[in-house]
Amino acid sequence: MHLRGSAGAALGTGKMSTAVVPELKQISRVEAMRLGPGWSHSCHAMLYAANPGQLFGRIPMRFSVLMQMRFDGLLGFPGGFVDRRFWSLEDGLNRVLGLGLGCLRLTEADYLSSHLTEGPHRVVAHLYARQLTLEQLHAVEISAVHSRDHGLEVLGLMRVPLYTQKDRVGGFPNFLSNAFISTAKYQLLFALKVLNMMPEEKLAEALAAATEKQKKALEKLLPSSS
Repeated sequence: MHLRGSAGAALGTGKMSTAVVPELKQISRVEAMRLGPGWSHSCHAMLYAANPGQLFGRIPMRFSVLMQMRFDGLLGFPGGFVDRRFWSLEDGLNRVLGLGLGCLRLTEADYLSSHLTEGPHRVVAHLYARQLTLEQLHAVEISAVHSRDHGLEVLGLMRVPLYTQKDRVGGFPNFLSNAFISTAKYQLLFALKVLNMMPEEKLAEALAAATEKQKKALEKLLPSSS
């Protein structure tokens, strides 16, 4: 999947400006397992559920997706690094999830994607996704409050607002304006697209609105060149 980020942002062909969301190279799980010891593996989970609710009785919620506020003030998915010397991807992921969520185990059947990250550190980022019922998702939220890492490495779970309000900024565009850890923002957009959870044009519109908002905020901080 390719992402573009401009006034006419679109999810489709073409690359997105690295200032917005870096383009990541996707590889297969088999290819990822063949990578040498110089590569680190991060595994994260996107838990989601269909949500028939309506905000203010008129804005469809469509889906509820869980992300979390991390200790460093960045948003991300539950999960973390897995030491391949001692753990399989799934066992390592479930070990981390047990510390942050406390009540869930994922399997290879939940595997969604692997992407190579850019930068000085060689990391392959694996994403798992599982659809739950809304009741099961709520149970995860309750369990997370009692997990070992709550209030420490994990400051709390949150639901991603997958809608856009009439002002074309409220909801998902505002959410995308937040700071995300590493590949989390790209993985969120990737998963919403490949799982058909949001129309591609809506993703593009939200991304463009978020980019424009960030641009205007930066312009207010910088001194005028005139």
